Amino acid sequence: MPPFSQSMPLSNGFSSNHHQTHHPSTNLITIDVGGHLFQTTKQTLTLAGSKTLFSDLFDSSTHNSIPFIDRDPELFSILLSLLRTGNLPSKAKAFHIQDIIFEADFYGISDLLVQSQSNPSQFEPFDLEKSMLLPLSGRDSPSAIATTPNGSLHVSHGSKITSFDWSLQRKSTTLTSFTAIDSLLALSPNVVAAGATDFSGLQILDLDLGFVRQTLNWENVTKSSSTVQAIGVSPEFLFTSFESGRRNSNSIMVYDLESFKVVSEIARNEIFGADLDSAIPSTKLNWVPSVNLLMASGSHSGPSGVSGNIRFFDIRSGNVVWEIKETTDCFSDITVSDTLSAVFKIGVNSGEVSYIDLKNFGSYNSWNYLGDTRKANNVKKEGVGCKIESHGNQVFVGKQGELGLWSEVLMGSSKIGKDRIFRKNVLGRAKDLGGNRITNMGFGGNKMFVTRKDQQCVEVWQSSARRF
Repeated sequence: MPPFSQSMPLSNGFSSNHHQTHHPSTNLITIDVGGHLFQTTKQTLTLAGSKTLFSDLFDSSTHNSIPFIDRDPELFSILLSLLRTGNLPSKAKAFHIQDIIFEADFYGISDLLVQSQSNPSQFEPFDLEKSMLLPLSGRDSPSAIATTPNGSLHVSHGSKITSFDWSLQRKSTTLTSFTAIDSLLALSPNVVAAGATDFSGLQILDLDLGFVRQTLNWENVTKSSSTVQAIGVSPEFLFTSFESGRRNSNSIMVYDLESFKVVSEIARNEIFGADLDSAIPSTKLNWVPSVNLLMASGSHSGPSGVSGNIRFFDIRSGNVVWEIKETTDCFSDITVSDTLSAVFKIGVNSGEVSYIDLKNFGSYNSWNYLGDTRKANNVKKEGVGCKIESHGNQVFVGKQGELGLWSEVLMGSSKIGKDRIFRKNVLGRAKDLGGNRITNMGFGGNKMFVTRKDQQCVEVWQSSARRF
């Protein structure tokens, strides 16, 4: 059966029933969908935008007739509710997402559907629950994940990258030349930057077309391979931490994000003798918009324990403008929150979270512990393998198999230094708690993505109220 009634067809694909009329000056519009009458307003239909079937319905209202569309009225009801409120109604849960996507494409409002289901403002951290698992092919566990603002996801596992669209439907699996991928960064919904610690070069991959757009390499003194230790991005630049294959030099390269041409090189280290500090490549790169600086961090495990450094670079001059040397309870993982204006770490010995306030930038290098400071010299190293990431006003911690959430408690005025108060919450329902060690956390749209050691899937965490 064709999608529209064929009696008295109009050029825009739907027909008009001339047996029922309404006055053209009224703000109300009546639509017959599959034999069910719907009433809405001209203002609601205009929210769909121009060049959509809803705009055609608006135009037809001047014909003194009721337009008829031979489609599913229940799905139409869901999309009409989307136009009215900006969100899908709860009854949408009774339908498969692909049916709603297909219907939204038909009416020309797929962009509105994407916005409603991937709006970051709908991310409710205190109400997150594990909602589904995204299975991966093969035996390899995820090594890295990359998310996009609209909630799509790329996952590296072994030599492959599997992509999921915003509705978490599998788009493609791309075979790469890497044995394993250690760093993955989404540059757009279909383009990623990928690198490995045992394979030379940073590759810019088009996952839709399945080919390497460009390979970026670092020319080191020994002319050996240049392996990728970390990738970062700002609105203008792509940052890559390289280490020579012989591990006797390292550097951070700055590329133009559009052309991928070299802009500058910072933090170049040629290692001589026992200069341990220069031998530590940056293994995490974070752009900090509020101070317009690049935070680069790296650590090293030696006979005397774990040591490391955190440096803030002015990429225009290449100079270090602030440095934090880590000797006691060095970070297992580190993140920076522009919203909370602080650097957060999880200690490799203590397994506890601590922070340094960016409002004391450049002068205050003492960590404020949010947990038990007595564990700083813990020989058990409770923080080994722990993960920490910031998102919005919260800091998320993966400690072994459990997820925790730290948020600031506001006491009526803005506090700095040791007067700031943070509170910890455990995420998930009882059945969500525990499991294998958490290896990656990522955020896209209104979702959080989690991977675990030795599991061939990605966990999707969403708010119970917002979950579709």
